[in-house]
Amino acid sequence: MFLVVLPLIIVPLILAETASYYHAVNGVTRLARELLGFKLGELEKFANSQWSLLIENNFAGRPEMTEAAKKSVEQYGRSIILSETEIIFALDGNGNIAMASSDPKLLPHEKELLLQILAMENQGLQTAVFCDQKYIFQSFYFTPFDWHILISEKENIFYKDAKNIAMQTIITLVISFVIAVFLLIIITHRFVKPLRSIIKAMNCVIEKADLSSRVEIEYNDETGILAGTFNKMTEELDSAYTQIKKYAFDAVLAGKKEERIRQIFQKYVPNDVIERFFASPEKMLVGDNRNLSILFSDIRSFTTISEGMAPDVLVNSLNKYFSGQVEIIYNRKGIVDKYIGDAIMAIWGAPEKHEDDALQSVLSGLEMIETVKKFNDSQRATGKCEFQIGIGINYGEVTVGNIGSERKMDYTVIGDAVNLASRMEGLTKTYHCEILISEFLFEELRRTSPNAGLNYRLLDTVAVKGKTKGVRIFTVKRGLSPEEQKAWQLHNQAMKLYYTHFFKEALGKFKEVLSILPADFNAENLYKRCMEYVSSPPPANWNGVEIMKSK
Repeated sequence: MFLVVLPLIIVPLILAETASYYHAVNGVTRLARELLGFKLGELEKFANSQWSLLIENNFAGRPEMTEAAKKSVEQYGRSIILSETEIIFALDGNGNIAMASSDPKLLPHEKELLLQILAMENQGLQTAVFCDQKYIFQSFYFTPFDWHILISEKENIFYKDAKNIAMQTIITLVISFVIAVFLLIIITHRFVKPLRSIIKAMNCVIEKADLSSRVEIEYNDETGILAGTFNKMTEELDSAYTQIKKYAFDAVLAGKKEERIRQIFQKYVPNDVIERFFASPEKMLVGDNRNLSILFSDIRSFTTISEGMAPDVLVNSLNKYFSGQVEIIYNRKGIVDKYIGDAIMAIWGAPEKHEDDALQSVLSGLEMIETVKKFNDSQRATGKCEFQIGIGINYGEVTVGNIGSERKMDYTVIGDAVNLASRMEGLTKTYHCEILISEFLFEELRRTSPNAGLNYRLLDTVAVKGKTKGVRIFTVKRGLSPEEQKAWQLHNQAMKLYYTHFFKEALGKFKEVLSILPADFNAENLYKRCMEYVSSPPPANWNGVEIMKSK
């Protein structure tokens, strides 16, 4: 009510005061302008009369008489001045002050600007700056004396009355607003008193669950009807309150039980899977075929490490290692599928799919390697064994879902792509590198993330154990040194020559790589192969596939 009525009062008041203000200001300004123009006209008439006297008496050619006429014009100008700040003066053709009621103290640049304004011969009010103060003036050019005669007044004095009117209007509006607000508060308070009684009773019901609260009916109007309806409602609710409390208590118990189940199983199963279970338990054993990234990570020579460490120290080191690795995986939108002893299996693209799953899996692998280096720093500092890891990543179609029975399930992925990812991790030992990715992941990265800033190096084409078809394998890095950048480019060029049976040319490229990176295992290995194939070429149907005999 307050917000509706107040604008209805204030808006018309503002409009009325604004209209009065503009009328008053326009009137005052018009009078001031007309007075200034009147005085200018009178001064021009007087100057013309003085010149006419000189002409009529044949004194126009006498300098002393002309000077006397100029003095008369100056004295007349002083006589019509009405304020101390008003100045009447004349400028000759050179910008010099020919006469003045008081010194306007014009600076040289101000004279130039003033002469430019006067040269335009504009009629009406004009504005100029004299001695760093803004003046309003009107002027005319008196030809006989070659004078520009000006009547000027300070701008703040000229508009003084208009500004006073503006201030009075603002004060009137403020006082009117305060009075209107005060009266509306009193009136509104009286109008809403019955509603406040109802609100108080409702708050009592809500805060204290006291359905015995009733509202006193003060008026026989709409508020009285509302109060009666409220009383009837509380009576009806009171009769059903016991049953409502029972239902609410049961609901709270069910909610707490569900929350405990979620908290426990989130450590074993992704949260999205839990949500699906509660939404439709009957669909939990239904699998889904989709493309995703699979990562395997393993600690090198873990059996030897475990033999040299006390069990509690080993467990603490493992927990610290797993914490850093798993944190990276989940930060990069992946999930840990399972722990296989000291190994980690992680997936990207299930249960929730993202456009950059392939990229996130590779970035996770690279960050996991960097995190192990920091982990080893702390291991060395405490005299504990360091961990060395190998990471293999593949991308392909798998079956994902809850595998198992109604008694025991495991949310996981199965398929050839999973097996290949595991074999990729094993190949890191053979190729003496920390991370390997398959050609399927490489192609997906080129398609979805061509500008990710990753550098790739083709190492070989292998047929993993149990397979006959070859798969290209790559190692990957984010940042390369200038030497690595050059060596990796030469290596990839050599691989193209190698697969097209140009073994002699490839041999030269690999030799250049070794000159840059002398200890590079893969360049040296391929160099030896090329040496062998140069002396004893392979069959014409050779496709460069290396058959792996072990996992």
